[in-house]
Amino acid sequence: MTKVRTPTPSEVEKLRLILSTYQDGTGMWAQKDGSTLPGWRDFERAVALALGGEAQESKAIFDVLLPTNKPSVKYGLSCKMRGELNRIDRDGRVTLELSNSAGKFWDYLRTKGIHQRNYKKYPIEVGIALIELVEQWHQEVSVEQGGNVGLTGSSYLALSWNKAGWYQLHQFPLRFPNPQRLKWYFPASTKKGNRTTARRLSGNDSSGTLFEWYGESGGQLKYYPLAKTAIWSSERFRLEPLRNVEHGILAKVAAYFPDLWTAANKDS
Repeated sequence: MTKVRTPTPSEVEKLRLILSTYQDGTGMWAQKDGSTLPGWRDFERAVALALGGEAQESKAIFDVLLPTNKPSVKYGLSCKMRGELNRIDRDGRVTLELSNSAGKFWDYLRTKGIHQRNYKKYPIEVGIALIELVEQWHQEVSVEQGGNVGLTGSSYLALSWNKAGWYQLHQFPLRFPNPQRLKWYFPASTKKGNRTTARRLSGNDSSGTLFEWYGESGGQLKYYPLAKTAIWSSERFRLEPLRNVEHGILAKVAAYFPDLWTAANKDS
């Protein structure tokens, strides 16, 4: 069996430094001081650069493709980034949003006779079908089905962060725990004698919630594996501070095009 491609210590440091450059105004998440922080697309690009791969820059099944010793075969990385690092300290789980393809999920459920009017009657069938569909997506691009991805060497790579500025990487296998062994249900609550069933589908393992699906409010399928089940994880790290660099897009424009920028602002 092919071993999953895990980052080396030098690649992790490269990734940390590349992510750090997105503090200069080019990152996806703007800060009040004019600086920015890296977002999910920045993460994908940084992973590709640090690990010598290719960012897909699309809605492809895998966000980054890594080379193997066979030119026609790639390892796929599905990159996930969430500001849920503190959750690992609370309950030991890493947060991954697997997909928000509500339309594709509902289309697949309809092939099984399940739709929005009756799906709450079939929590087990819905849960199993959702996991089944994600695994089908992986198979569709596999070498075995004429694609170029070697699935046994592919994985999920999750970057968790918190507002205190800490980051950590976790890598998980593509193959999920058996959905038939989970407890699938729609949480219910009672207020003033009225019992209501949530739209959220939960799939629990022996110690808590492993999957959640928000079928009628965004379509997100979320996965919460235990950090201790990761194939690989990094130490926690912080971004490298930018020294002697003025933050923000306007500062960068002025630095790159000083004369043109001055002329453009002469009447303001």
